[in-house]
Amino acid sequence: MDLAEEELYSLLIPLSQHRLIVPRVCVAEVVRHVIEPAPEDAPDWLRGQLRWNDRALPVISFERMAGLPCAEPGGRTRIAVFNAMSGQLESRAFGLLTEGFPQLVRVNRDVMETDTRHAWPEDGPIICQIRMINEYPLIPDLEQIEGMIAAGQRSAEAEPA
Repeated sequence: MDLAEEELYSLLIPLSQHRLIVPRVCVAEVVRHVIEPAPEDAPDWLRGQLRWNDRALPVISFERMAGLPCAEPGGRTRIAVFNAMSGQLESRAFGLLTEGFPQLVRVNRDVMETDTRHAWPEDGPIICQIRMINEYPLIPDLEQIEGMIAAGQRSAEAEPA
């Protein structure tokens, strides 16, 4: 098989202390950090809502969702708009806080291997961590993230005022 056929265009998404790696097609756009605050009773990782293409998208902090250390949004903070693929989100997309712009990379089997130094919970938003030359990005479980967002939105809506 041709090497070009085995390569996947991916994005390295910068967080405050980690990076995520996702296929390029998962991210629709990267926009400025302008959000409406989340309800007070929402999970702490549900940071608010973004108005995008006439839709209100939930915006999350991946690091908070995963229980990792994180920084508060600052001047470099952007929102990566992810296409929702599982059908669990009415908005069909969600926003994820980033610390800057994602970097486009080409990935193939020769440049990456699983990093087994950390065990990630099976019901959490991380599938695994990989080693790519000098990088150790996390592979997010996008289906699990969408499920957590849907459940978080339902619980925030169900709380009495």
